[in-house]
Amino acid sequence: MPIFNEEKQEQRLESLKKRESEDLTKILSQKYSLPYVNLTISPINIEALRIVKEEEAKKAKVAPFNLLNKKIYLGILSPKNLSTLELVGNLKRRGLEPNLFLVSEESLERTWERYGDLSEAKKTEGGALDISGEEISDFLKKTGSLNEIKQLIEDNLASKKSYRVTKILEIIIAGALSVKASDIHFEPEEEFVRLRYRLDGILTDVLNFDIATYKLLLSRIKLISGLKLNISAKAQDGRFSIKLKAQEIEIRTSVLPGAYGESTVLRVLNPQAISVPLEELGIHPRLLEILIYEMSKPNGMILTTGPTGSGKTTTLYAFLKKIQSPGIKIITIENPIEYHLPGIVQTQTDDKKGYTFLEGLRSALRQDPDVIMVGEIRDQETAEIAVNSALTGHLVFSTLHTNNAAGSFPRLISLGVNPKVITSAINVAMAQRLVRKLCPKCRKMAPLKDMEKKMVETIVTSITDKTYLKNVQTESVWEPAGCKECNLTGFKGRLGIFEAIRTDEKIEDVVKKNPSEREVKEVAKHQNILDMKQDGVLKVLEGVTSLGELQRVVDLLE
Repeated sequence: MPIFNEEKQEQRLESLKKRESEDLTKILSQKYSLPYVNLTISPINIEALRIVKEEEAKKAKVAPFNLLNKKIYLGILSPKNLSTLELVGNLKRRGLEPNLFLVSEESLERTWERYGDLSEAKKTEGGALDISGEEISDFLKKTGSLNEIKQLIEDNLASKKSYRVTKILEIIIAGALSVKASDIHFEPEEEFVRLRYRLDGILTDVLNFDIATYKLLLSRIKLISGLKLNISAKAQDGRFSIKLKAQEIEIRTSVLPGAYGESTVLRVLNPQAISVPLEELGIHPRLLEILIYEMSKPNGMILTTGPTGSGKTTTLYAFLKKIQSPGIKIITIENPIEYHLPGIVQTQTDDKKGYTFLEGLRSALRQDPDVIMVGEIRDQETAEIAVNSALTGHLVFSTLHTNNAAGSFPRLISLGVNPKVITSAINVAMAQRLVRKLCPKCRKMAPLKDMEKKMVETIVTSITDKTYLKNVQTESVWEPAGCKECNLTGFKGRLGIFEAIRTDEKIEDVVKKNPSEREVKEVAKHQNILDMKQDGVLKVLEGVTSLGELQRVVDLLE
């Protein structure tokens, strides 16, 4: 005989009552010719709650749920309620445009509960999410490790408070800042949503949580990022800022439709992460000396190459900070401006408005600069103007997408730049990658195995200038272990590995013949500058990184 479960029956009755209430509201909306909305499942914009005070909303039986420019969206019980009509009139006199929707009693109650958010979240102005002061400091104190971040999020997921979504988002962002994550990934699956941080270039799982909470989080993210809430079938990009003490951290939002819902990535543009002095990038002292000499010249071009996420922008900023002085004018053309440098004119491109790198470069040249930084050379016209600028008394810093330093020359030729002027313009072409640094607290030494030993010795032997090999041993390497300090990853922080080619007579001769990367590299050997394999292996033998990590970013068998 089945057992009667009174609690389950009550829940079922409650659910039926709610459904009947919403169905009745839908019928009434047709009668009054007003659109219907269910605010128990729709996002609430807390900026709308700031327009109508809680006491006024309750008295007028009104639920303010969205605000777009001067349009305020109101959920109402009846268009005939005198208090409702009085409030609508007051809003019109204040220059607002009320848009009325019919809602149920439950929708009203749910919206009124959100007034609690006003004490939890600071005001959002112009896409800035202000989680400064005590709240962010408190979060940063609590979130020292991934486990602690996970625990804080889980505690808030279990909370029944109406403002938990706002708080969860703040914890996720504060957690990313505390562990120095560069990106926050929300990835919907069929039955859950995966939250991951990109730590030192590697995606790391934080936790999985329910889809219902993610939908509310996504609405909040879209809202503060200036994205359209009602669009889910198209990709959208936006931004918002976090004001933290004296600095402002920008977050770039990317929303992409997927099989199980919209995937969201928040890119954290932290000025502290990108502001690295030139001497701390990991450049070998011999190459650093060459770069400083080339930067001291009044004209020419220094190119930094590598794939997305290889640290090119950080290197360019380090160059700018090194040469910056009151006597020179520096203009940058970027997308986005990731780090604001005082005393430098920085301009951000916007393809949608027709302000491209090409247009920015043309405009910058009219401002009589001494130094120009072009964020990226991606087409023939930009390449030609950048090269001509380097030939006519300007020092130009820029980036290219190529695999190595030797590839810079064929790449510029393929973009249509005259091979005869390329070497006159370029002072030095660099390439770089980022490798994770071993955690100094837990790294452990291990002997090199047969195949690994042979590979390392082959690369070390290829270094013709043996002065690079002073105090270098090839018997053992350091490996990651994992401790609390490095969130059990074995790595903490990142460092660059570099290679470079200077332009000289031999390079000039070969570039005129439209060479391949291999031909340029062969001709450059006499310069005795380490290539990325050699630079990386020396860092492995010094215990800076591991052999496995180096193999992840550079093909050592090539």
